[in-house]
Amino acid sequence: AELRGLDDDLRGLLTSWFDVGFLDLRRITWDAPAALLEKLIAYEAVHEIRSWDDLKHRLDSDRRCYAYFHPSMPDEPLIFVQVALVTGMSAGIQTLLDETAPTTDPTAADTAVFYSISNTQRGLQGVGFGSFLIKRVVDDLAKDLPGLKTFATLSPIPGFRRHLTGLLEEGEHGRLAPGDRRELAAACGGDDGLKAVLSATDWHFDEALAQALKGPLMRLCARYLAQAKRADRALDPVAHFHLSNGARVERLNWLGDVSAKGMSRSLGLMVNYLYKLRDIERNHEAYTASGRAVTSAAVRALLAGQG
Repeated sequence: AELRGLDDDLRGLLTSWFDVGFLDLRRITWDAPAALLEKLIAYEAVHEIRSWDDLKHRLDSDRRCYAYFHPSMPDEPLIFVQVALVTGMSAGIQTLLDETAPTTDPTAADTAVFYSISNTQRGLQGVGFGSFLIKRVVDDLAKDLPGLKTFATLSPIPGFRRHLTGLLEEGEHGRLAPGDRRELAAACGGDDGLKAVLSATDWHFDEALAQALKGPLMRLCARYLAQAKRADRALDPVAHFHLSNGARVERLNWLGDVSAKGMSRSLGLMVNYLYKLRDIERNHEAYTASGRAVTSAAVRALLAGQG
């Protein structure tokens, strides 16, 4: 506690030194210096870059990678975002990261999907420039590729499994509705089976089990994203980031990430946050004023217990 004042002073200094007005936005391509490309591999925090071929795929002509740099650190990215230029809003990360997929014509794309945002400097935690990065990239992409009509993310839900496990561990008098508990337990053959499923990362290979779990987990995840809060702030950190930037919760994607990391953190689910240019400011105000998460009709249906 005695260092809180010093911490606040340092944050204030760093915030002024790294004001977004001082930063340079640069697109990173495969032609960038090898040292910079190596840093992308090292700093990638959302979906591990497995090889140089993987990185090359992410920097191909139908992909974009943008980063902020400080003039005093011209070779050190502060934050970078990876974007896929596709037709239609992507529902699964495996498809986007498939190195064998053919390269498409970026001018034919109608959707820009932001699928990874990585902060690189732990010492700048709390100095926020991620929101400015997304808005700048949206503006640049809209100018360069006028065929783009939709700007959305394909995002992980890193706190969902931990949140659901916590609800279940509270017992019969916990916050999980009895109907939800019964439905989940029935799908898994009882409470013990449910605990085993939640601790495993391969249950999705059982098609019957996955189908039985789809409805209740989709509904519970919608509630987690839209309603689980701490002091008017979304409990999920990724949800808080995008909602505070003016996005809306657009669509949940069943088994959108079946990697070990995706299953262990998000139970395989992913979410699309939609950045609709004319609604960004209104959505931002709704969230920052009262913590209200703006959601699509499809997500509202899940919140109502449908689907």
